[in-house]
Amino acid sequence: MKRLISASALAILVGGVAHAETLKLSHQWSEGDVRHKVAQMVADEVKAADVDLDIQIYPNQTLFKAREQYTPLSRGQLDMTIFPLSYAGGQQPAYNLTLMPGLVKNHDHAARLSASPFMEDIEEIMAGDDVKTLVHGYLAGGFGSNKGCITGPEDVQGVTIRAAGSSFEQMLAGAGASISSMASTEIYSALQTGVLDATNTSSESFLSYRLYEQLKCYTPAGDTALWFMYQPLLINKTTFDNLTPEQQQALTDASAKAEAWYLEQAKEGDAVTTKAFADAGVEIAEMTQEDFDAWRELAKTTSYPAFVEEVPNGQELLDAALSVE
Repeated sequence: MKRLISASALAILVGGVAHAETLKLSHQWSEGDVRHKVAQMVADEVKAADVDLDIQIYPNQTLFKAREQYTPLSRGQLDMTIFPLSYAGGQQPAYNLTLMPGLVKNHDHAARLSASPFMEDIEEIMAGDDVKTLVHGYLAGGFGSNKGCITGPEDVQGVTIRAAGSSFEQMLAGAGASISSMASTEIYSALQTGVLDATNTSSESFLSYRLYEQLKCYTPAGDTALWFMYQPLLINKTTFDNLTPEQQQALTDASAKAEAWYLEQAKEGDAVTTKAFADAGVEIAEMTQEDFDAWRELAKTTSYPAFVEEVPNGQELLDAALSVE
C-alpha cells in the first residue's frame, strides 16, 4: 500500500518553528563518480535556494544495495535515487529498452530520446509506481578486446565476452560470441586469467577498473557508439507532490541545471577514458555509422524480438524509440 505522505514529507513543528525538511537520496557510486556529482549539484542548488529543503546523500550503497533501490523508492521508503533504470527491468520489463543495443547513437541523440514521446511513455509507467524523473541522463560505453579490435558484428565471432545487459548478450550471441556473465568488479581478473577475451561495459567502468592494463584494443564511445544506459535522478512522486510550491520549483530548477551539466560530463567522461587507454598504449578503434547499422540489423533479429515477446506493448514502445533521430 502506498503511503499518503512520508515521514520526510512532513514539516515538523516544534515550538512554532518549522524545521527544514530532509529528503534521503541513495545511490551505489563513490563520491568521485559523475552520478554522485549530479546528485550533489541538485542538493547544493536546492540548499542555496533557501526553501527549507535539504537533501541528504547516501553513496556507496550505504542505504540500499545497487539493484534494490527502485522498490523502496516506489513505496516511499526512499525519497530519491540516481539509478540505472534497466536495473528495475524485472519489475517493469519496458525499462529494458533503456539499455538496448542500437537505440542510441551518441549523447546528443540520447538527449533527444530523453525529451521524446518515447520517454513520456516510460515516465507514465514510472508514475504508476509513484516515481517521477527529475534529471534525465544517459552514459555510454564501448568494447575492449585481446583478440583484435571490435567494431562490427563479425569481430566477436568465437570471442568469449562479458556484456552489460541481457539484450546485449542476446545480440552478441547472435553474432557468434560466447557469453560469460559476471559482475563488473570481476572483469579485470577474468581478462587477466584468460577467462574473458573481451568485454562490453561503460566508459566509467573501463577507467575505474583500470582495464587498460589488460586490454589490447579499445573501441570507445565516440561520434557513434552502441552501448548507452539511461541513468536518471528519480524522486518518489508523492514526496514531490507533498513539497511546497517553492520547494518543488527549487528542485525543478536545480534538476534542469544538473541535467545540462550531466550531458556535458557524459561526453567528457568518454574522452577522458579514451585518452587514458591511448596513453597506456592500447590501440583505439573507432566505430563507424556502417558498423552501428550492422549491429542494429543484428539486434532486429535477436534483442528486439525478445523484448517485444516479453512486453505487451513492446512493439509500440520499440517503434517510438526507433523513430527518434
